[in-house]
Amino acid sequence: MVGNNPSIFQGEGYDFIELREYMAGDDIRHIDWNITAKMQRPYIKIFREERELNVVVATMLNGSIHFGSKRFKQDVIAELVALLSFSVIKNGDLLTNYNFSDRLISHLKPSKKVFQVQRTVEEILEFDPLNQKADYNNLAETLFKRIKRKSLIIVIGDFFEIPDFRVLAKKHEVVAIIVRDHLEEKPPEMGFASLVDPESGAVLEGDFNKASVNEYAKKVHAHDRKLYEALRKQQIRFTKIYTDDSVGVALRRVFEGR
Repeated sequence: MVGNNPSIFQGEGYDFIELREYMAGDDIRHIDWNITAKMQRPYIKIFREERELNVVVATMLNGSIHFGSKRFKQDVIAELVALLSFSVIKNGDLLTNYNFSDRLISHLKPSKKVFQVQRTVEEILEFDPLNQKADYNNLAETLFKRIKRKSLIIVIGDFFEIPDFRVLAKKHEVVAIIVRDHLEEKPPEMGFASLVDPESGAVLEGDFNKASVNEYAKKVHAHDRKLYEALRKQQIRFTKIYTDDSVGVALRRVFEGR
């Protein structure tokens, strides 16, 4: 419920600012019919006092979200999307949903309808992420090309790849929500075991003793330091949510810390 808009006031306000091409979900009462007739494409008027946000919730559904000691990360992502989406609609803003892996999986157009939340959450819960790879740069390029109106874009994933959101963040406000499980950052000693990579299906066999798991934990920690540094340089706000966290509390932490 906390965003760029100080209230849920909508309407023309007082001062005309510019014209832009019509997008699905825009108020048809704002169409400038003279310009539309000349350009042969619908255009709408933008006013200074318009406070309606365009919020885009994008998820990364790759193989590594099929993991969790308390809950699967996939379930936590679905809960995050539901909570964020209901908040956007309750606030009277436009909601757009995207689901990605190394490609665009699905997309729901801008809407204020509650049924869109159910459809998106069902798609996330029913999707089989095994053997799916993550491509955050493709996500950024796709959203940059598709989203014309300045928006609040919330990207949800486990971010074991460091994204390049620089171009996207120059045009929009971007927030990253990192979903993790404690065991994948600091696994227990397991002795001799076989592990399966949920993205590639490759099997890793070895002695997962104290030394090896500590070395792994150090690599994850180093990766996250680079991730945080990259996000800060790109002026992207972020938070990390674990599978045993209270999702609502964690979201308030990132959005109230504006």
